[in-house]
Amino acid sequence: MKKYLLLFCLMALVQVAFASSDPTDYPLTETRVMKDSVVIEFGKSGKVVIMVESKEDFEKLKLMNINQIISELDLEENKQTGELTIVEIRKKDGSVKEVVKVYEDGLETEVNVAGVRVYVDESGENTRVKVETGGRKKSDPPFRSYFNVDLGINNYLEDGSFPTSDNPYAVKGWGSWQVGLNWMASQRISKGFHWNFGIGFQWYNFKFENRDFQAVRGEDMIEFAQRTDVDGFKSKISASYLTAMTLLELDFGKMNDSKRGLSLAVGPYVGYRLGGQSKYVYEELGGSGRKKDKEATGLYLENLRYGLRGEIGVGRITFFTTYDFNELFQEGKGPELNPITFGIVF
Repeated sequence: MKKYLLLFCLMALVQVAFASSDPTDYPLTETRVMKDSVVIEFGKSGKVVIMVESKEDFEKLKLMNINQIISELDLEENKQTGELTIVEIRKKDGSVKEVVKVYEDGLETEVNVAGVRVYVDESGENTRVKVETGGRKKSDPPFRSYFNVDLGINNYLEDGSFPTSDNPYAVKGWGSWQVGLNWMASQRISKGFHWNFGIGFQWYNFKFENRDFQAVRGEDMIEFAQRTDVDGFKSKISASYLTAMTLLELDFGKMNDSKRGLSLAVGPYVGYRLGGQSKYVYEELGGSGRKKDKEATGLYLENLRYGLRGEIGVGRITFFTTYDFNELFQEGKGPELNPITFGIVF
């Protein structure tokens, strides 16, 4: 099907491209139309007419088949993009005008001729042919790499629910930020279906709602000490991780040849802790200026974190959520808390 498409576009549509060009750009040559011709009929109403000028040309034509005709065009394909140029015009000023281009990727072929786009999809049971005008649309590349940023709000679940305010480690939503820097790559499996994978750095902050409690390192576990000797302003635990992730993505917009649409992605992740500490900002009673206490409470944090990540894209906006299957603290070293994050991807 693709070879027939290339041949017919080359024979029928290139004439349109030449006819629409400025004749002063190209040298004039004398053209003679002969009455001798070969008519090839196909299907119910398809027809190709080939003009020959002599008996010798006709004898050579009889020995050729359609595969040979195409192969003798001596086309050079860009192996990385699947792109090849069939016809180009070199003007007197040295510039080049591309008339016919073909983009091929497996069972999908796209032919662009003078602003007309012919798309053939043979990946399903039935062959789909779509004709568009207005130039070539930006295609979905088979592989790409990119960089994105996560910005989210952290909390954690204890026995399936968020800790209440009477717990010293209850989290204050505003200020409990998660920031992630991710280097990602995407491999297209089929139209609108991608495998995304990457690696990144994540910084987690859990800001306590009750700022009178400070997380300190006890002898064998983390402790939450109530500070009545100072005025507390901020109390939190922070941790950083090197994280690898992989997701399977369905992009319904690309499936329907739309620029923007709904997309869904889900997949696991695993991370290794790089650091962790507690921070307490306070002011002594009577006023002395703000001071900071920092403790390396990372000793009681789990070194390995793993869980599930989900993403929902609506137009240009992508939301994400992560849930850690492991607990934040080591077993027996602190409360049983599973971190959870909600945010947006930039």
